[in-house]
Amino acid sequence: MRVVYDRDACEGHNRCYLLAPEVFDVDDEGYAILRIEGEVPPELEDKARLAADNCPEYAITIEA
Repeated sequence: MRVVYDRDACEGHNRCYLLAPEVFDVDDEGYAILRIEGEVPPELEDKARLAADNCPEYAITIEA
């Protein structure tokens, strides 16, 4: 699976970072940054889904 992040939709709530710091980081402006490019390791898939499910702007999607 892959994580797709839409920077334009992000409002900087940082829920993704709080729920999955192994997958997301935060830039100097408070917006998310993907830490994993490409395939998400199996052990982090649940955290990536949790972050996507909790994004209030739906800026994070999961692709199989």
